[in-house]
Amino acid sequence: MTQPLGLSLFQRWCEACVDALGVAREEIDALNVYPVPDGDTGTNLFLTLEAAAAATRTATADADLDGVGRAFVDGALRGARGNSGVIMSQLLRACVRPTLAGRDADGRVAPGTFASAMAAAASAAYSAVGQPVEGTILTVARVAADAAGSAATAGGDLQAVATAAADAARLALARTPEQLDQLRRAGVVDAGGRGLCVVLDATVWVMTGRWSPDAQLTPAKPTPAQATRAQPTRGSQTTPRPAAAGALAASGPGYEVMFLLDAADDRIPALRSALADLGESLVVVGGDGLWNVHVHVDEVGAVLERALEAGRPYRISVTHFAEPAARQAGRSSATRAVVAVAAGPGLTCLFEQAGARVVPSMAGLHCSTGELLDAINSSGADEVVVLPNDAGSLVAAEAAAAQARDAGVRVSVIPTRVQVQGLAALAVHEPGRSFDDDVVAMTAAAGQTRHGAVTVAAGRAMTSAGPCEPGDVLGVIAGDFALVGSDLGEVAHEVVRRLLVGGGELLTLVTGKDAPSGLTEGIQQSVSGERPEVDTVVYEGGQWRYPLLVAVE
Repeated sequence: MTQPLGLSLFQRWCEACVDALGVAREEIDALNVYPVPDGDTGTNLFLTLEAAAAATRTATADADLDGVGRAFVDGALRGARGNSGVIMSQLLRACVRPTLAGRDADGRVAPGTFASAMAAAASAAYSAVGQPVEGTILTVARVAADAAGSAATAGGDLQAVATAAADAARLALARTPEQLDQLRRAGVVDAGGRGLCVVLDATVWVMTGRWSPDAQLTPAKPTPAQATRAQPTRGSQTTPRPAAAGALAASGPGYEVMFLLDAADDRIPALRSALADLGESLVVVGGDGLWNVHVHVDEVGAVLERALEAGRPYRISVTHFAEPAARQAGRSSATRAVVAVAAGPGLTCLFEQAGARVVPSMAGLHCSTGELLDAINSSGADEVVVLPNDAGSLVAAEAAAAQARDAGVRVSVIPTRVQVQGLAALAVHEPGRSFDDDVVAMTAAAGQTRHGAVTVAAGRAMTSAGPCEPGDVLGVIAGDFALVGSDLGEVAHEVVRRLLVGGGELLTLVTGKDAPSGLTEGIQQSVSGERPEVDTVVYEGGQWRYPLLVAVE
């Protein structure tokens, strides 16, 4: 790496890992057959990295890179979900800390330092698992670390070391069905190992700008025959599930228990030994007095008794593997709610007046999975429609929905990528319809809404409409930059004109907090003269970044 490892690069890596896992989340969920086929490994890994990245954003204001790095590993530890998420948190903790500590005076990381950190991470992950099993994320981590060490010994630079690790991880992942019988029978690779490959590929991308097409190198999805035998899971969605999954689920313990533990490090060996006798899939990770414990058992009380002997357990989570389906089957009537993301105070009022529960988003920040999940849960509804209203919040909305479905709530995420699509969807919401019919109607309304926006360039860039300079006015149509100009009013008029070329009966204008006075009046006057058949409504949205949002229905 020619550039030093600074705060901005580290944060870019954090966000790249979250984004990459968000894209791969559903694919990884579909691979999940070991240790329990509960179809949530991708979601758990995404939530773990999301918690880590969120911790860095909170710490950035008053911390240097070392402080942000500590916040990252602690965030991963505290936010780790599921078996693979807990193991991933240990891999990150054991790799990130020595990598940051090993920077030279110029902030650069030596190839050998990074390779050693990867080896330490793989070793720590094996040590954290009660009964290590080959053909899992552990194997992929070890093979990747070995390749990194060989590349460093051969004199490779940091990019070469990271690339060697990622390449070796994909090859190791492809071999996991040969090592684990459950994977071989299901015809899939290990879900946790696939998640680690995604993180390593994101690391290479941040270092080199190259993204490896790893999906082409691994049997990442069930075969067509297995997909035909798949069983429906998670509420209204269907996830490919191998036929062997039910048998595997029935043969294991009934409960997953997770908790954070404040305990002295010397109390952990005895705890680990006691829990190993009680259950399966034991993972204990952490250090310096803070630990994350995960285990599958039949006797939950016995686990908590051992935890109290070791220290102070908290944030205790107990999941009965068969409970969500049973709860769903027992529901006789349903209540319905809509959760919507709003980008400004005026939009918040609009969504609330239409009956939605609102999750506000701040300028430049997307909503987190936790915020959306809290809104879903606090609604108390059996059926929930989620309107992310932002492309960046869509992955978080899907992850929150997956978590809520595990608790027996029926959730559908309508892929609204802009605020005005959410307004259009909510306008046709009808709680008296069946859930499926309501979702179809809202989805159709959002999809049929042509949308545009006007914003101001913050820096120099190349857009689809040509180069722009700071302060230039950009016209956006259907999510793409279509105009570059100097006058906000002129660009806004042109955006509206282009959207109306395809016809329409209703024009919606939503002004942002930086909208100049008289902007919408001029547009209304122009439209009434040229297209008298079009009705125009104006709302004060108060959104950041966009002085004007436009929709045509």
